[in-house]
Amino acid sequence: MSEFRVNSITNQDGSAGPQVCGVSTFSGKSGVQIPSGSSDFRRQDGGGRGRGVFGSGATPSGVNVMDLISIATTGNSVDFGDDFKVRQENYASFSSSTRGINAGGYNPAAFTDIGFFTFASQGGMNDFGDLQTAVYAQGGCGNNIRGLSGGGNSGSTYNIAIEFVNIASTGDASNFGDLTEAKRSIASGIASPTRGIWHGGNNSVGVVKTIDFVTIPTLGDAVKFGELITARNSHSGCSNSTRGLIVSGQNPSNLNSIEFITIATEGNAQDFGDISTNARDYQGSCASATRGINAGGQTPTKINVIEFMTISTAGNATNFGDLTVARRFTQGCSDAHGGLAQ
Repeated sequence: MSEFRVNSITNQDGSAGPQVCGVSTFSGKSGVQIPSGSSDFRRQDGGGRGRGVFGSGATPSGVNVMDLISIATTGNSVDFGDDFKVRQENYASFSSSTRGINAGGYNPAAFTDIGFFTFASQGGMNDFGDLQTAVYAQGGCGNNIRGLSGGGNSGSTYNIAIEFVNIASTGDASNFGDLTEAKRSIASGIASPTRGIWHGGNNSVGVVKTIDFVTIPTLGDAVKFGELITARNSHSGCSNSTRGLIVSGQNPSNLNSIEFITIATEGNAQDFGDISTNARDYQGSCASATRGINAGGQTPTKINVIEFMTISTAGNATNFGDLTVARRFTQGCSDAHGGLAQ
């Protein structure tokens, strides 16, 4: 079998194909083509993806705007479209490489509505189905197949349940299992293709440090992963496939600290750095294979600031740009986060 150097790769439609990361030679025939949807060759940017979308929130009045960023390129966000619901008090957000989903929320009471959009096409949110329980202030995560919503507040009751949907197929959510305890103002946003993680929040006694995890492909209850350095709620999280970041929040005043965990290894969080703006809470986050993004929130003034962190390198956040509308309660998702193959 002969060895040759690849100078270029074309897709089946004749367009330029991806660069091959870390490989200069192959054994085989010349004229290599990459089938549509192939995962055998990966682009250096994580598959050619890299869109982040931040959803609705409050200014303090509710807004249903959705903002789009290119995670690899600093700059201001642009309008993506509108959600069909005004979602406040945080909600679950998760995504595959093609679809983003927002689930639940509050306005003027908890609701069950799930909506979806397509990353490749700027436009409004479409109806997906309903959660089993009307809930807000919960956390969402997922892989390329399943999206999970866990915890939150159902009226005066703290929620322990985790629900899931199959992202590719519209329909109502089903029961997945339970968190280790009922919690609201909890955050997630951290996942690998196999693990989903929730962190912090409030139980019936107060603010907690607990980190929970589930195995996404297997229905069942969460188990304890470890603890945060600082108990916090009303915060956010994001990850690539190996490292998760836990960002700011409150306890009881606003925090500016960032912590990190290694997703595959249970244990306590470690210090990562600080956000670059004033301490804030009620912000949203999303990520690619290399960057974590933090946007919006309140300091207590509602802000439009977007920041980024280089996930592999501990350090402080850096200014990225601005949202189109300053708001709190926004949630983020992307087509290149850690739950997807990278």
